[in-house]
Amino acid sequence: MTATAFALILTGVLLNAAAQLLLKAGTNAVGQFDFHLANLIPVGLKIACQPFIVGGMACYAVSVVVWIMALSRVPVSVAYPMLSIGYVVNAVIAHYWFGEALVLQKMLGIGFIIVGLVLVANS
Repeated sequence: MTATAFALILTGVLLNAAAQLLLKAGTNAVGQFDFHLANLIPVGLKIACQPFIVGGMACYAVSVVVWIMALSRVPVSVAYPMLSIGYVVNAVIAHYWFGEALVLQKMLGIGFIIVGLVLVANS
């Protein structure tokens, strides 16, 4: 894998991870809600105007473009497993940003993901 291909994959993965984290921050700000026909417009506007959600959607849009560029350079059997980097990034950042637990069982799972990524990248 070339440095450019790896940079594109990593950028796409990190943008995707950022999108997830921003959407979570946005839903935390909006709070829980139920969709009913009666509140479709008020809830829709609340979601559409939430800056974290807008930022998350923008990250998704850019990540799709970057991911297409990556897929044009790397076999999907190598690129797709690299998305697992996002699980690692999200777990660590969610621990610090949202106070989510990062217990031994999760850390062990993250270790397995990292070993798997090394194996795929070296294949």
